[in-house]
Amino acid sequence: MSTRGVLLLSCPDVPGIVHAVSGLLVEQRCTIVASQQFGSGTFFMRVEFSSVDGEVDLDAVRAAMGPLAQRFGMTWKLVDPAERTRVVLMVSRHLHCLNDLLFRTSIDDLHLDVVAVVSNHPDAGRLADSYGIPFRHIPVTPETKPQAEAELLELVDRERVELVVLARYMQILTDDACKHLEGRAINIHHSMLPSFKGAQPYHQAHARGVKVIGATAHYVTAELDEGPIIEQELTRVDHSLDPDQLTARGREVESRALARAVRWHSENRIALHGQRTVVFP
Repeated sequence: MSTRGVLLLSCPDVPGIVHAVSGLLVEQRCTIVASQQFGSGTFFMRVEFSSVDGEVDLDAVRAAMGPLAQRFGMTWKLVDPAERTRVVLMVSRHLHCLNDLLFRTSIDDLHLDVVAVVSNHPDAGRLADSYGIPFRHIPVTPETKPQAEAELLELVDRERVELVVLARYMQILTDDACKHLEGRAINIHHSMLPSFKGAQPYHQAHARGVKVIGATAHYVTAELDEGPIIEQELTRVDHSLDPDQLTARGREVESRALARAVRWHSENRIALHGQRTVVFP
């Protein structure tokens, strides 16, 4: 049994949805602890609830939700907030986002169960070991990419992984892998205007004298860095910063944006809506 449940749903925006959901929870002897909703053609709702009897039978609530979801054409997900989200963290050689996520998890700031750290380089092995997390080195070359992705996806399926986080993983996932991980893979990348692609983006930004640098956390899709945006973070910079200092500021905003995106996903706060997200922070 659980002490609480979190229900996230979306459906066509018609009258009676809130009344129907509230009534269902009353019938299940539950009381609403927090509720957020947003409607604009499509209706989105997140409800956190507990039981008046002290324990919630989430299986019974799921069974009751079936007919209601069919009636309103709902897409929905019901979770136990006490259960940790099973996560694989992927990284290449830049370890700042990985270290931030592992530290936040170690102090229970993020409610995650990190199944493994996976990397195409051996560099992150010592960091993963220091947190007691299994490390998987899966090298990737153009010739071995299919086998490497098959190994990754086998790990994801076998370990019942709910979320894959590309914490500065510098390999492009194939369309098949993106499809397999649809809605449960999050990436982070810098976001600066003008946009700088390729090697050393912060050095390029310094050369152009940018005044604002930022980072974007988004769901992974087959279109590179074009997935639904979850969170963005920015900070102002000026001419006094050299390229290394600019890079350090960039590491900070990347870490913050990614941590918030992972938190909101793990807390069942994000509803996908085409190329957009609705986030209930």
